[in-house]
Amino acid sequence: MSKQSKRIEALVYHAKPTPGKIKVVPTKKYASQRDLSLAYSPGVAEPCLEIEKNVENVYKYTAKGNLVAVISNGTAVLGLGNIGPEASKPVMEGKGLLFKIFADIDVFDIEVNTENVEEFIATVKNIAPTFGGINLEDIKAPEAFEIERRLKEELDIPVMHDDQHGTAIISAAALLNALELAEKTIEDVKIVVSGAGAAAISCTRLYKACGAKGENIVMLDSKGVIRKDRENLTSQKAEFATHRKIDNLDEAMKDADVFIGLSMADIVSPEMLKSMAKNPIVFAMANPNPEISYQLAVDTRDDIIMATGRSDHPNQVNNVLGFPFIFRGALDVRATKINEAMKMAAVKALSRLAKEPVPEQVNLAYNETRLTFGRDYIIPKPFDPRLIAEVPPAVAKAAMESGVAKEPIEDWERYKNSLLERLGSDNKLVRLLLNRARTNPKRVVFAEADQLDVLKAAQIAYDEGIAIPILLGRKDTISALMNEIEFDAEVEIIDPKSDEELQRKNKYAEAYWKQKNRKGVTKYSAQKIMRERNYFAAMMVNEGDADALISGYSASYPKVLKPMLELIGKAKGVTRVATTNIMMTQRGPMFLSDTAINIDPSAEDLAKIAYMTSRVAKMLGIEPIIAMTSYSNFGSSDNPDAKKVREAVDYLHKTYPNMVVDGEVQMDFALNPKMLQDIFPFSRLAGRKVNTLIFPNLDSANITYKLLKELNKAESIGPIMIGMGKPVHILQLDASVDEIVNMVTIAVVDAQEREKKLLREQLS
Repeated sequence: MSKQSKRIEALVYHAKPTPGKIKVVPTKKYASQRDLSLAYSPGVAEPCLEIEKNVENVYKYTAKGNLVAVISNGTAVLGLGNIGPEASKPVMEGKGLLFKIFADIDVFDIEVNTENVEEFIATVKNIAPTFGGINLEDIKAPEAFEIERRLKEELDIPVMHDDQHGTAIISAAALLNALELAEKTIEDVKIVVSGAGAAAISCTRLYKACGAKGENIVMLDSKGVIRKDRENLTSQKAEFATHRKIDNLDEAMKDADVFIGLSMADIVSPEMLKSMAKNPIVFAMANPNPEISYQLAVDTRDDIIMATGRSDHPNQVNNVLGFPFIFRGALDVRATKINEAMKMAAVKALSRLAKEPVPEQVNLAYNETRLTFGRDYIIPKPFDPRLIAEVPPAVAKAAMESGVAKEPIEDWERYKNSLLERLGSDNKLVRLLLNRARTNPKRVVFAEADQLDVLKAAQIAYDEGIAIPILLGRKDTISALMNEIEFDAEVEIIDPKSDEELQRKNKYAEAYWKQKNRKGVTKYSAQKIMRERNYFAAMMVNEGDADALISGYSASYPKVLKPMLELIGKAKGVTRVATTNIMMTQRGPMFLSDTAINIDPSAEDLAKIAYMTSRVAKMLGIEPIIAMTSYSNFGSSDNPDAKKVREAVDYLHKTYPNMVVDGEVQMDFALNPKMLQDIFPFSRLAGRKVNTLIFPNLDSANITYKLLKELNKAESIGPIMIGMGKPVHILQLDASVDEIVNMVTIAVVDAQEREKKLLREQLS
């Protein structure tokens, strides 16, 4: 994608369909006049009076306790500098989005039109009663230091300047772990800090709090080494001025153990790295380009422990590991501030988490056999689902122990469970799958590439590194559309009807004829049918010229399914293919089967569909908890429709005793663990959170998933084909671009898993 195309895409993303990235959503009923009279006049007077009696009741009756202000004056935005408050608003909205998706914290972004420190402080103090916490953002140094210091002193709610403390907390956790691997102690190491802005100052302060000695630290700014004999130093820079007689980065790096980069790209040379001590630790965190590239650094020193701010290399120092979870913990105990004890608790929690066994879904997301604590894994990954359950409790405990918590937590297990529940509605699974696909992209045939939305999806898949597209259709049409959307990549375009594909068509026809010649297929009919793109695409996958296939955007499901069943066929040992849809619901990802193929499956078919769906869930890193649904509960009806579900469950219990599956069960009981526990405590699902629903027929499954999609606007991934011999997936008619991209991602992950399975079989 060209620079201009990316620019347009970014602008459209922020402008359409509704300008901005966040909105306010009601949390109470408002359908009736009674609801509205409670929400506003006269009912609203009652909580107002209660708050007037005791101001602490504001946390009981309003959203204050889960509301953070992201506040900036736009004087130090990203890599853009002083662009003003209005221009900073997209960044602040983005910060709000991250707060919500990682920690379920609501945000109002507030852009303040002043560079005067006193005016800024007064503005924040005046609006503070609205909020449970204040996140200061993108304020230039040295003003940022004074603003944060004063607000922390003068307000009774948590205040944090993330530009300072976010990077400090994450990098400190990484540094402690890196030092452990290098067999060095923080008290003894020599540290070079390149940069003297808010982040660099805060990082170095935190390193000192962890034990680093001031005499072992050398800090540099744009003028060179910050020394005691330099004039006109700010108080912050003077704090880290050195007595050592060194003038530049070259000299500072000699025999240094640690380099911390928060400055600019490409200022560290290989020669500088070579001059460092044994097992050097280099955190080159300038974004988007680090002080020395990751590859150059690891090529220069094989004993280096390297971290950057980038996601495409190991050990990403990413602020999203910190600020959402720190505020979450602070809000949940109604802390009056975020103090040093709380920040240190976050450091230790992150450091500790990196040493614990990594969940399989994180390994899968990063295409790792097993992530383990070591030089390439010194800090948790941003997609790690344990962060929400580990960092906020550590921060909350520190707030309680340091005496700043107004609402102490008593039941920690219950608190951890509530934290995990908060993330049910986000799209973490989608992000995990996209990241997983990027680790080993596969060749995907887009059988309808002359459709604009399909081509857009192929472009996104290519640009994001998810897949290597192979485009089928008329070359002139596809080329014109590619030019229209500025898709200028070198990708393969194939027109199955063209003369230039005659040799390949004949090759595919010959293979198809040999496969089907005793089933009424002649060589002529095989050659003719290869002009049809779905047959041609299926043969590309069969013959190893592609790894996966996507089709179905412009044709009915049965029409596309037919050639897939004829050419690809079922996987070994499979007697029935099916489909499952993943619905991204408020309670988390839900698998619904069978949504597209089997009209009235038998008990045996239902059991096989349930088993295959469980395999798909596990492939995607989710442990399936399966409810076999019906209109009846555990034998309450003898109707054949209910009995077949019961028989399917009996078969699964006997054949796969370790599967967590039960039924037949009504939908409300399946989705309400407490209700199921109270009425049917004997069920294997009692007290568990069901994430997989198997329906008794196609009607109920298809209607349910489309109802969820349209009424609740739940994102759908699917229908995902299960039981096929190759990675082929059929879209719903007129699928959106995002839905197509999601299905491409599934197809790539499917191909990756089959490749791994084949390799395991060959090795065994």
